[in-house]
Amino acid sequence: MTFLNIPKGRSDFETIRRDGFYYVDKTGLIGEILKSSGTQVTLITRPRRFGKTLGMSTLECFLDIQKDSKGLFEGLEISKQRDICEEWMNQWPVMSLSLKAVEGNDFSTAYMQLVYEVGELFKKHEYLMESPVLNAEEKKKFDDIRYGRAGKIEVMRSLQILSEFLSKYYNKSVILLIDEYDVPMARATSNGYYKEMLEIMKGFMQALKDNQCIKLAVITGCLKIAKESIFTGTNNFVSNTITSSRLNEYYGFVQNEVDRILEDAEIKGKGDIMKKWYDGYHFGDVDVYCPWDVMCYVDDLQKNPNAKPDEYWKDTSDNAIIRSFIDYAGASITKKLETLMNGGYIIQRVDENLTYDYLHSSEENLWSLMYLTGYLTQVRDYKIDDGWQDNMVALKIPNLEIKQIFETEVSKWFEDSSKKWNRTELFSSVWNEDCDKITKEVSALLRRTISYHDYGEDFYHAFLSGIFAGAGYQVDSNKEHGEGRSDVVVCDTINGHVAIFEAKRARSVDELESECEKALRQIDERMYARDFEDEYDSDHIHCYGIAFYKKRCLVKKK
Repeated sequence: MTFLNIPKGRSDFETIRRDGFYYVDKTGLIGEILKSSGTQVTLITRPRRFGKTLGMSTLECFLDIQKDSKGLFEGLEISKQRDICEEWMNQWPVMSLSLKAVEGNDFSTAYMQLVYEVGELFKKHEYLMESPVLNAEEKKKFDDIRYGRAGKIEVMRSLQILSEFLSKYYNKSVILLIDEYDVPMARATSNGYYKEMLEIMKGFMQALKDNQCIKLAVITGCLKIAKESIFTGTNNFVSNTITSSRLNEYYGFVQNEVDRILEDAEIKGKGDIMKKWYDGYHFGDVDVYCPWDVMCYVDDLQKNPNAKPDEYWKDTSDNAIIRSFIDYAGASITKKLETLMNGGYIIQRVDENLTYDYLHSSEENLWSLMYLTGYLTQVRDYKIDDGWQDNMVALKIPNLEIKQIFETEVSKWFEDSSKKWNRTELFSSVWNEDCDKITKEVSALLRRTISYHDYGEDFYHAFLSGIFAGAGYQVDSNKEHGEGRSDVVVCDTINGHVAIFEAKRARSVDELESECEKALRQIDERMYARDFEDEYDSDHIHCYGIAFYKKRCLVKKK
């Protein structure tokens, strides 16, 4: 195996190239954007972890007049485009700002984060304070913004102010790069200060409107929030989303790039599993892998050739999107989630112009959000009746990683929700051996769940365990008892009762009875109850066979 210096967690182009990290050449993005330089403002929206920040860092490094980047781009795709290099490379003053840290539990905290980020941007250009080009009043304004002393209006107009100062200093128009522009609005929505942040962002983006000092601007984010009027009045504005035909090969890895990475690392026999876990995203006409996942898995394989693929999205707060979706779930959403988690697809209307304050106002908005944030993707080969409109899209879960994240979030939801459900009648019927009542109560709870794995036995084991564990009972699942492993054992240690459940999955409603009998025979033949005879009275050891078919069940006692 050849060791590749994987830039895990790094998104600074200059550092990656200078320090010898492995780099997949995406510099063709520069040429594609600059060829359309007549477009003054380009908004690029992609899910997180698909390389937006690295792309912006690459643009900054290529364009910034304060840098000498020729050596960093030597041998890369953009270096072959000599006309673009001569006209653009290190020829323009650049304002580069990331808003991904502009968040907080309240507006005051988030606003101060913005003030800080703006101050850091101004500090990159503090050479202006030594220039005779700026007068004393302008230098005071610059200094106030740089050190966080400026008022709200000056902060809102800070990008416009800096662009004017830089244009005056260099006698050139300015390039503006804003990464993760929508994070402040997303966090504001989650924490209840949406209107206050919207006012700030509207003023902040005034720099894009009729500003003769801006040559071009590139803005990236997760969602296109044009309806917020943030970009209203912006000249020559073009948005590039996951449904667009341009730029998609630059956000994500295409198949030949993944093949090359595995070849360079001399990793054999992992191509299929890499594809199943991290491929499956369809952006425009391009099929891509999530680049973050690919690099993380290659890094793990270099440390351990037998490493299993992992859910590299699992520790991100973004997964709360799924949870909020499930919390919203009614009968319609529940059925669609079950279809998706069992490998199917659904037909939905997708709206790319969402407003953050209305994300949870409709089912349509929620499906659109799942699609635009990368938890669902478009199905390529499907047929839709002529009656469907153009903005209807067939959606599916893209790969095994996202499917497992769905399952994890559903399990957490069920565990949390089951604690709130009134199950008093169920528990009393278990200890009183009222099988008809148990059947009725379990069936009612089943109808409230989101099923997946084609209703496999593992799902039903987790379902039973969750009901009792959520109420504080001691629960053992698939633990050794007697001469085998019983499915679920529930102990009421305070009142001295134990219930043993053996669960079976029937292939039809007609098989529920026979599967129940089979479960009871298994309890008897493998003597599951024997381990509890010393601790519990015989009439307090309750043995149940329970058979499931989709969301129906039948319970019988031994």
